Amino acid sequence: MSRRAYEVKVTREGRWWMVRVPELDELTQARRLSEVEQMARELIALANDSRISDVDVTVTVEVHGLRDVIGEAMHIRQVREQAAQLEAEAQELSRHLASELSKADVPVRDIGIVLGVSYQRAHQLISH
Repeated sequence: MSRRAYEVKVTREGRWWMVRVPELDELTQARRLSEVEQMARELIALANDSRISDVDVTVTVEVHGLRDVIGEAMHIRQVREQAAQLEAEAQELSRHLASELSKADVPVRDIGIVLGVSYQRAHQLISH
């Protein structure tokens, strides 16, 4: 049997995550979100008399009207990664400009003013 992907809808009910596979009209539950994918894959494999390794799932979590919590969280992670990349780029550009200004005999305090950082941070940028 080839691999097959199923949509899995997850909602919170009391202390449990309810795991629904609409295509199969099947339901199971999990205590933790970390268990959801495995529980869904086991349920689908059992319902189809197939191996767990042949089942792929796409999980959508809804909590109190917030749709696709997993998708939102993935977006947040992507934004954080972009922010980290931009921060690294800003640091490199700051180091470069601080170095160039220092070579042009601009005082460290003035380099700090240009870069919008303390003179101590300007000194650190020049020293690296």
